[in-house]
Amino acid sequence: MARTAVADVMTRKVVYLPGDTMLDEAAQVMRDQGIGDVVVTTGPTMTGVVTDRDIVVRAIAEGLPPQSTTLSSIASLELIMVEQSATVEDAVQAMRERGVRRLLVCDADRKVVGILSLSDVALLPTSTPA
Repeated sequence: MARTAVADVMTRKVVYLPGDTMLDEAAQVMRDQGIGDVVVTTGPTMTGVVTDRDIVVRAIAEGLPPQSTTLSSIASLELIMVEQSATVEDAVQAMRERGVRRLLVCDADRKVVGILSLSDVALLPTSTPA
């Protein structure tokens, strides 16, 4: 795992939704796109991230109606990024330090090019000792 670059295992599909999108619509987009997260925007600015787990834990479990609750109201506002050339080991360490399961992946110009999740890392083959 130590020598694998983030770019080699990240998910390249990044879906952006406006912050005023209702949770039920966001959940349908996630289902239809086969993804577990969306980047929340206000105009051209990224303002947060919402995961399928956020919808369940921060909204449904709290009794918030998905048809009238917006992404902005439950979004994680801290956008944590890792450069695509970083190693997976470095990215996992950043996840541990920040207590998150996903990182936005950027290029050298800080343009988002993907998302790295713990499930992406879990799919990496493991090497066996000789």
